[in-house]
Amino acid sequence: MNGLGCVLMQEGKVITYASRQLKPHEKNYLTYDLELAAIIFALKIWRHHLYGDKCHIFTDHKILKYLMTQKDLNLRQRRWLELIKDYELVIDYHLGKANVVADALSRKSLFVLRALNTSLALSDDGFILAKLRAKLMFLEETCEAQKNDSELLAKRDQCESDIELDFQINSDGCLMFRDRVCVPKNDELIRKILQEVHSSSLSIHPGSTKMYNDLKKMYWWVGMKRDISEFVSRCLICQQVKAEHQVPSGLLQPVVVPEWKWDRVTMDFVTGLPFTLRKKDAVWVVIDKLTKSAYFIPIRMDYSLEKLAELYISEIVRLYGVPLSIISDRDPRFTSRFWKKLQKALGTKLSFSTAFHPQTDGQSESCSGT
Repeated sequence: MNGLGCVLMQEGKVITYASRQLKPHEKNYLTYDLELAAIIFALKIWRHHLYGDKCHIFTDHKILKYLMTQKDLNLRQRRWLELIKDYELVIDYHLGKANVVADALSRKSLFVLRALNTSLALSDDGFILAKLRAKLMFLEETCEAQKNDSELLAKRDQCESDIELDFQINSDGCLMFRDRVCVPKNDELIRKILQEVHSSSLSIHPGSTKMYNDLKKMYWWVGMKRDISEFVSRCLICQQVKAEHQVPSGLLQPVVVPEWKWDRVTMDFVTGLPFTLRKKDAVWVVIDKLTKSAYFIPIRMDYSLEKLAELYISEIVRLYGVPLSIISDRDPRFTSRFWKKLQKALGTKLSFSTAFHPQTDGQSESCSGT
């Protein structure tokens, strides 16, 4: 035996076939395990057909008929038995000589196929039986619309006088620009062409660049690239289904969970607020990383560093103790020498976010945004 083979049938009619080669370790299986492996293989790949319905399994290994009542099973057989119990099935015995369909999938062919060489020659008898010619969509409509465009009519007159070399008139009487159909300034006609190329059943909503490269081989009109870009930008489906353009993220580092509340805090300033009755125009936000509790200190933007240090001692240290570390952005007040000396004296470690990456202090930024 070189592989596993099975057939899914309903009312005597074949639905589908399945087979695969034996894996290296499966070649050491006993016959009992191989026959059982074929059943497991069929149950796994056809689970969506078999699960929840009563099914019959026919095998030419008669002992599998008593699988549910056997006591001496090894670990592999017990694991497979747990999977079989998920299905409502009956295992029946099928004569080996009658099981030709499954055997053909699992056994090696006994006959060697002979290679046949044949040659195919085509002869030209000089007769054309049929001629197939493809026409552009909206070609007739475009040719009719050209007659109402004054600029294209002038170009047509120049073509007839052999003055204009880039424009030609084809056999259908349609004005062409470098072998491309000239589309007049007709908004409805342009919209129908763009709709067909972008949103028809045979298209896959291409982007503006691909759509322009495809269309410019067949059509031409003034402002073509701009019209295509505007049309694609207004497509609702293209706006909802956006491709991922971000660089894959690097190795993610887990955030250290503080051992005690107010051991690690984050800080940020919310500025640009209107003056209150007490002449305060900013808020100093201090958040505990463990409990997520926030403390808001009203301040003025013209407060000195000494005043901010006094508020920090009276509002934070007095109530919650000295934190082990502070995470903040690179505000000049946090990066000043005075603030660093103060925190060094208190034994607090300062951690600053990377420039233009406020997500480092995301907790404070999120709180400030709400």
